Amino acid sequence: MTNRQLTPGVVSGRLSPRDYRDNFAEKAPPFEPAQALVAAAQCLLCDDAPCIPACPTGVDIPLFIQQIAQGHPDAAAKTIFDQNILGGMCARVCPTEILCEHHCILVDGKDGPVEIGRLQRFATDSAMTEGAHPYTRAAPTGRRIAVVGAGPAGLSCAHRLAMKGHDVVLFDARSKAGGLNEYGVATYKTVGDFAQREVAWLTGIGGITVRTGQMLGRQLTLEALRRDYDAVFLAIGLAGVNALRTEGETISHVHDAVDFISALRQAEDLASVPVGRDVVVIGGGMTAVDAAVQAKLLGAETVTMVYRRASGQMGASEAEQHHAASKGVRIITGAAPLRIIGDGAVEAVEFAHTVEENGTLTVTEQTFHLKADQVFKAIGQVLQGTPEGLQLSGRKIAVTGPGRTSMAGVWAGGDCAVGGDDLTVTAVAQGRDAAEDIHTLLTTD
Repeated sequence: MTNRQLTPGVVSGRLSPRDYRDNFAEKAPPFEPAQALVAAAQCLLCDDAPCIPACPTGVDIPLFIQQIAQGHPDAAAKTIFDQNILGGMCARVCPTEILCEHHCILVDGKDGPVEIGRLQRFATDSAMTEGAHPYTRAAPTGRRIAVVGAGPAGLSCAHRLAMKGHDVVLFDARSKAGGLNEYGVATYKTVGDFAQREVAWLTGIGGITVRTGQMLGRQLTLEALRRDYDAVFLAIGLAGVNALRTEGETISHVHDAVDFISALRQAEDLASVPVGRDVVVIGGGMTAVDAAVQAKLLGAETVTMVYRRASGQMGASEAEQHHAASKGVRIITGAAPLRIIGDGAVEAVEFAHTVEENGTLTVTEQTFHLKADQVFKAIGQVLQGTPEGLQLSGRKIAVTGPGRTSMAGVWAGGDCAVGGDDLTVTAVAQGRDAAEDIHTLLTTD
């Protein structure tokens, strides 16, 4: 360990340029053509393939793998894109270990399941590198649709509507389109500017106008959108962050994990991103893992994730938990934060052990302290504000069928709507299905 790593406090530049480069190299490198052929040959091409229903977008997985095996990666990409236009990103970030690959009949075999995710990336990267868009627009319908939110659900909806001949205006509150693909994914999962390249490729079909810096409730109102457009699709995500509701939450160096991940994604120089020497991440989902791992990769000496329930109830998959542990992240389960301790800046966090009986979590009197100079909160996100007049279910927009809200002419999908489960692939499916429903409604006499 270098002296720079031992620097106390929250500082930038803990590592050497080579360390940053090596630490943030791509987690799973792409297949070379010969490797893809070998991997594709392992698929048994099941007649009743269990991997297909395990994919939220329903991609015909055996078909695209067979197309790769036959030397036609572009045809394989078309098979993927027909169901999942963001197949390139999903190949990088999907938890395949709990979706398609988990249901592969070879999962318990000597060599494990077919590497579906890496094969999907091989096919989609091949097609996107060539630059030609695999779809052309239908004849113009004269209809205009507003899509609010340029994340996975919004992009998927916009592309499908544009393909059917509608004109789409895609609004987003941030300065770049992409949503969580651009701002919320661990840097080592999508290196370089892939998210922006995918947006440019997707919108290359034409008929999609992107307007950034436009937020619902500020620059945009639902009333005006309904008046000016033939339909509205809301894919606004969950911009609010749950509070810990503990003493000391507002002192210095206590941050939302999503902001930390976003800062890393947008940093031109990783050495400029400050990180503590002793970091504590509170939460057990994918955001918590991404924040914890990246804090360690930035040079933090100790990084500890603390989750209030058992490890089997964590939102992060077992594979992601193992990945965090392999990077030196300590995971403590069955503990809840009581207070954040510090005089102006965080110095430690006090936790209490928890017990769970019949689904009820109880905080015990057994407590412990973790030294910390930086704390990241990753305990979930919430809908920010209530879209005008829309019915909610719990803390999300209520929808029926393919994303229909309680308001005529307004659909919703992705994390902001009921059924959104914090997965890119699920958001893509919801955006696609809403687009099909919008198209049917607008073109049926």
